[in-house]
Amino acid sequence: MRAFGCLALASLLLAAFPACAEPDAAALAVGAKAATLHYPTAKRLNLVEDHFGVKVTDPYRWLENDLRSDPAVRDWVDRENALTRRYIESLPGRDILKTRMQALFAHGRYTIPRKAGGRYFYGYNKGLQNQTPLYMREGLTGQQRLLIDPNDWARDGSDALAEWAPSPDGQYLLYAVQEAGSDWRTLRILDVATAKPLYDVVQWVKFSQLAWDGRGQGFFYSRFAAPQAGAAFQSSTVGQQLFYHRLGTPQAQDQLIYATPDQPKLSHTGQVTQDGRWLIISSFQGTDPRRELHVAELTGGKVKVRSLVKGITHDWRLIGSRGPTLYFITDEYAPHLRVVSIDARRPSRSSRQVVAERMDTLAGGSLVGDRLILAYLSDAETVAELVELDGRKVADVPLPGMGTAAGFGGRDGDPETFFSFSGFTTPSSIYRFDTATLRYELFARPDLPFNPDDYGIEQISYPSKDGTMIPMTVIRKKALALSKTPAPTILYGYGGFNIALTPGYSATRMAWLEQGGVYAIANLRGGGEFGKAWHDAGRLANKQNVFDDFIAAAEYLKGNGYTTKGGLAIEGRSNGGLLVGAVVNQRPDLFAAALPAVGVMDMLRFDRFTAGRYWIDDYGSPDNEQDFHLLYSYSPYHNILSGKDYPAILVTTGDTDDRVVPAHSFKYAAALQAADLGPKPRLIRIDSKAGHGSGKPVDKLIDEYVDSYAFAAHFTGLPIRDEPK
Repeated sequence: MRAFGCLALASLLLAAFPACAEPDAAALAVGAKAATLHYPTAKRLNLVEDHFGVKVTDPYRWLENDLRSDPAVRDWVDRENALTRRYIESLPGRDILKTRMQALFAHGRYTIPRKAGGRYFYGYNKGLQNQTPLYMREGLTGQQRLLIDPNDWARDGSDALAEWAPSPDGQYLLYAVQEAGSDWRTLRILDVATAKPLYDVVQWVKFSQLAWDGRGQGFFYSRFAAPQAGAAFQSSTVGQQLFYHRLGTPQAQDQLIYATPDQPKLSHTGQVTQDGRWLIISSFQGTDPRRELHVAELTGGKVKVRSLVKGITHDWRLIGSRGPTLYFITDEYAPHLRVVSIDARRPSRSSRQVVAERMDTLAGGSLVGDRLILAYLSDAETVAELVELDGRKVADVPLPGMGTAAGFGGRDGDPETFFSFSGFTTPSSIYRFDTATLRYELFARPDLPFNPDDYGIEQISYPSKDGTMIPMTVIRKKALALSKTPAPTILYGYGGFNIALTPGYSATRMAWLEQGGVYAIANLRGGGEFGKAWHDAGRLANKQNVFDDFIAAAEYLKGNGYTTKGGLAIEGRSNGGLLVGAVVNQRPDLFAAALPAVGVMDMLRFDRFTAGRYWIDDYGSPDNEQDFHLLYSYSPYHNILSGKDYPAILVTTGDTDDRVVPAHSFKYAAALQAADLGPKPRLIRIDSKAGHGSGKPVDKLIDEYVDSYAFAAHFTGLPIRDEPK
C-alpha cells in the first residue's frame, strides 16, 4: 500500500477528573497474584462540534498535541506505559515466549541482490541484529564486503537503512537514513570502492523514489518543504516537488524538475529507464493507483518535461523500455490490468496492447534481458511467466512451490535476475534466474530452528453477511488439525487500499503456532487479491462490508470447531487497526482479546495529519456530508458502547509514528478506559522512538509481539510452555 496517512489546539475548559475502571480482581488474576487496574487520569474537555447537524463530542482532543512539546500528553503517556508494563510483565509465560521468539529470529536473512556494473549489492542480517547491514560482492562469487552497518548509527538501534540504489556503474551508492521509524528520510552517498561517504546530504525527503541519471552524475528525488519547528511528526504533507541533485553540490543548488504549486495535494515521483534515456514523472493525489505521466529525455542538458499521459484516471506503472518504447502495466480498459507500450517520442498517439487482461490480477512486471517477466495473483499466490516483447508467452517462470515471489529486477540486455520466495511457514529464500536459459538456482536459504512440515495450511471460503464468499487461510500444527481439536486462535485482517494478503513468513506468528495456537488470515473485501471490483466492494460507501467479512470469519471459526468458545483474539495493523476497533464496537461478544496496532481510530480527523489526506480515496472525506455520516457510524473512537462487556484490548502505537499519528490510539485508549466496558483490561503500549513499523529494531519488534501475544494467550487460554507440545 502506498498508504502515505491542522493540529487544532483545544482549550482546556474543564478541570480534570479520573477516568477510572476497577475490574473484578478475580477476573484479572495473573498467575497467583490478582491485579486491579486503576487507569491514569485523562482530562475531559467539554468540546462539542456541529457536523452537518450532528453534535459530536471530542473530549480527548488535547491528546492530539505532540508529546515532545506538551508536558500533559507526555505525563499521560508515561503513566499509561507504566501501568501496561506492570500488567504485561506479570503475565504467565511471557519470558518463555520471548526466549522462543528470539530463537526464531536467530537465523541469517538476505535481501534480494541488485546488480550494478559487475557488483552485487544486498542486505544480510545475521539474525538478531537490530538493523540489516548492506554488503557488496565483486562478481557473483566474489568475497562479501561490508559497506554500511546501520547498527553503528544509534545506540538503541532506532536509526535504519531505508531505501538504497547503486549508480548504474556501481561506483556510488545512494541510500536513505530513517530515524526513529519516521517517514522522513535523509539521503547520503557512499563511494563503493572506499566505503567512505561523500559530503552530499539531502534532507526532508518523503515518499520518494531514488532514480539515478544514466551517467551516474546525480539523481532525482522527491521532497517536501521543511516543516515548521515542532511539526515534523504531525503537519500535513502537501506541495511535494521533484528535484535533481548533482554529486558534489549542496542541496540548495538542486534543480527543481517538476512541481504543481496550483495543485499542492498532487505528489510527484521520478523514475529513470534502465538505459538512462528517459525520465518518467508520475503524479497522483491519493492512495488510489491513478496517476498522470510526464516524460523528459535525458540528454545531459536542461531537463525539458512534457506530457505523456493526461488525466489522473488510471494506473500506469513503468516496467521497462527499449529505445523510445516504454512498457507499462495499466488498468485502462482492464480492471485486472494489462501490459501496453507507449512511444515516448509521440505520446499523443494511443498506447498499444502487448499483453491482454485476464482473470488473474497482474501484480507486477519487469523487462529483464530481452523478455518481460509478469507476476500474477492466483488465489492470492504468485504465478509468473515469461513473455516476448510482442506479448507472445515463452514459458512459465519456475517457482519453488506455492507462495509469494517478489523481485525480478534487472536490465535490458542482461538476462540475470533475482527473486525471493516465501510461504506461511517458510522464510524467504533468494533465487537467481536466467531469462535466456529458464534456469533458476538457489542464492541463499536461511537455516530454520523448526520443521515447516509440522504445520498444515488450509485454504477455505466462508459466506459473509451478504452471501459473498470470502477466502481465509488457517495455519496450525498438523497434529492439531488431524485431531480436530479447537484451540486458541488469532484472526488477522486488513481489508483496504487494494493491498493483497499473500503467503509470507512471520517469526512472531510462528511463536504463536509453536505453542499450539491457530492463526487465521481472512482475505477481506477492500484488499487487492481479486482486482478492482474486490477493492471497490470494501471502500467508501462499501466499508461496512469489510467489517461484516471479518465478523463472519470470526463466526465461522467459532462455529466450525477451529477455536474454543472463549478462545478467539483478533489482530490488525494500521487500516487493520481500524478494522479491529470497529468490529469490537459492533460485536464485542465475539472476541476474548483484541490487538489493534497503529490504527486509524478517529475517522473524523484522520485527514488533518501527515499522510492522512491521501486516504480519502479509500475512506471518503469527513468534510463531505454523505461521507461524514458513514465515517461517524463506524469510527472506533466515537462508537464505544459503554455498558457492554468488551474483550481485553491492548492498543499499540509508536511515539514517532508520522504515518498514522499516535493521537489516534491515545484518544481511543482514553475513551475505552473512561467507559463502563466490563472487567477485562483496556491498555495501551506506546513504543518510544518507533514509527509505523518500517525500520523498527529487531529487539523492539520482538518485545512488541511478545507483549501482544502473551496478552492474547492469557485471555484466550493458550498455555505457554518451555517445550511446546
